[in-house]
Parts: sequence; C-alpha cells; structure tokens
Amino acid sequence: MWTSALSALAVLAVLAAAVSVVGGLAGALIVFIVGLLLLGVHHLRNLSRLVLWTREPIGTPVPEASGSWGQVFSEVNSRSKLAYELRERLSSALERFHDASQAMPDGVLYLSATDTIEWINSTAEQHFGLDRSHDLGAPVTNLIRQPDFVRYLASGHYDEPLIMHSGRHVGLTLQVQIIPFGEDQRMVLSRDISQLEKLETMRRDFVANVSHELRTPLTVVGGFLETLVDGLDDYDREDTLRFLRLALEQSTRMRRLIDDLLTLSALETGAPAPAEERIDVSKLVHEIRDDTELLSAGRHTVTLEMHGNGALLGSGKEIHSAFANLASNAVRYTPAGGKIDLVWRVSEQGAEFSVRDTGIGIDPDQIPRLTERFYRVDNGRS
Repeated sequence: MWTSALSALAVLAVLAAAVSVVGGLAGALIVFIVGLLLLGVHHLRNLSRLVLWTREPIGTPVPEASGSWGQVFSEVNSRSKLAYELRERLSSALERFHDASQAMPDGVLYLSATDTIEWINSTAEQHFGLDRSHDLGAPVTNLIRQPDFVRYLASGHYDEPLIMHSGRHVGLTLQVQIIPFGEDQRMVLSRDISQLEKLETMRRDFVANVSHELRTPLTVVGGFLETLVDGLDDYDREDTLRFLRLALEQSTRMRRLIDDLLTLSALETGAPAPAEERIDVSKLVHEIRDDTELLSAGRHTVTLEMHGNGALLGSGKEIHSAFANLASNAVRYTPAGGKIDLVWRVSEQGAEFSVRDTGIGIDPDQIPRLTERFYRVDNGRS
C-alpha cells in the first residue's frame, strides 16, 4: 500500500514539473494540490465504502477496488472469511455442547462468578422447578432456597456431593455436585436418586425381615434340640419324633429362605440362565402339596386340584421355588383353621398354577407394588 501511495505522489510530482516548464511554478503548484485533493477524495471514498461494509451482516462480500485499496479489501476479505469460519466452528461446537448437555440424564446449571444462572438444561428445570425463559440471569439462591443448598454453595467445599430433598416436588431426592471451572464460574450437576434411596430403604427393611425370618426358626430348632439333649430319657418315642419333625419343618423353612436369597443374588449378578429341563407337573405340584402340609403342621386344611397334567420346560429349581413361595405365603398369612387350595389348570390358552386361601389377603392398593424389589406389604407380618 505504501509503495502504491509513493508511486501516486511521484506521478504528481512529475506532472507538476512538466506543467512548471510551460506554466511556471504557480501552475505546477496548482496541479500538485489538485492531484492531492483528488487522491484524498479517492481514499475517503474507499474508506467510506469500508466503513459501510463493516455495518453490513456478516458474510456480505467486501467492495471491489483497484490499486492499493484493492489490496486492502483483499486482505480484509481474507481475514473476514477466517473469522467467519472460526465463528461458525465455535458456534457449531457450542450448539453441540448444549445439545449434549440437554440430552444428559442429569441436571446441569452454569453459574457466573456472582452465582447468577447463565445456562440451564431441561432436566435441571424439572429438578429445581426453574424456567429458562425468565430465570436466566437471576441469582440462583433466589430460586433454590433450601438452606442446605445455600450453605453448600457458599461453603466452597465441593469434594462431597449434597443430598437434598426437593422443596417443590414431594418424594424427589437429589444428589447435587458443584464443580468450579473457568474464571470463578461453577457448574451445578443434579441427579435424581429418589429410586435409589427408596431401594436402599427397602433393602434395609428386607435384611431386617430376613434376619427375623432366620432367627425365629433357629430359635425353635435350638429349643427343641436343647430339650432333647437335656431330657432325652424323659420323653417317649412319639414326643421325640414330634420334636424332630418340628425341627425339620423349621430347618426346611430356613433352607427355602436361603435358596430364595441365592436365587435373588444370581439374578442380581447376571448369572447365566439355568439349563432348561422337562418338568413333570403332577410330581411337582404334589411335592408342593406335601411341603405345604409339612409347613402348616396340621393348622390348615390343604387341598390339591388337578385339572389336566402336562409338562413344563424350564428350570425345575426356580419353578419349584415360585410355586412354593405362593403356597408358603398362604400358610404364613392364613390363620389356624383356615383352608388352602392349590390349583393346577390346563386350558386352550396354556396352563396356570394358583393358590386360594382364607387368609387376611392383600389390600388392592398394595397389589401394583408386589413386584418391587424387597417390597413387603406389612413389615409386622414377618
């Protein structure tokens, strides 16, 4: 550009010198001044075009020009294209980042150095009851006012997550983790752990129930054995056999409970499925009937109805466990003197095994929860 400007001045000087030969020094000066003015007008015009171009939308082609201004516009155009491409890449990366944040199952909030909300995904909106359309830019503690969260945010110690209960959604438990980044900015991650907390509570209740279920038969077995050890000679054969049968009944109860726990453990750990086998249904349900009578110890009337025979294909151990659980529950929750009917029925649609009893039954409100892990209808029934 400087070379072009010096060339233009040199041309003016030569032209002025030529005029001075003919018209004298005054004519040469006039020609030089007029040339400078025309050159200045040319530069001002191109400068004005450049200023107007900068006000146009990004991507507008730069003006065309010749000479030094053509070089200027060419350089500006190259830089403009590079800046535009960089901006597009950054915009695309930011958009992908936001899309990824929106797709995350966890809630995400970005907080400024003054703890105002800069960005929020839809999951965080649900967790904290926020609305990005009017909550962006607002102080987060004005919107999330739980004292535990306010103290956690102000503490500056974020090594451990915060467990908090939502103030806007009943039954919602959140695990909140704050991660500092950038220049005094913070990212708030929230995760719904309501189901995990519920399962943990149910697991604790289940362990307590199992402990009670094991303790009771162990106490009975221990009591009978202690009685026989201390006074074996004092009891006749019938009494001894009765004690041993009762002890056997309780040990069978414990074995079934342990088998159920082992089956549950295998299912939880993803153990390979057991090999399928052909199961004689008649033999199976008669065994269930015998086990039920033994467990009942004469306290109930146990009957078996067979409407067809047939066979099943599957795991004999697991199917036996499923059938036996239905029957043992009937014994456990049916008062003495009640009736328990075991029914096997074959139809065109298939076959079914059912258990009817005259026990206390189940509240209809509890039925949808029967398949929940570790769930018991009434802890007091253990």
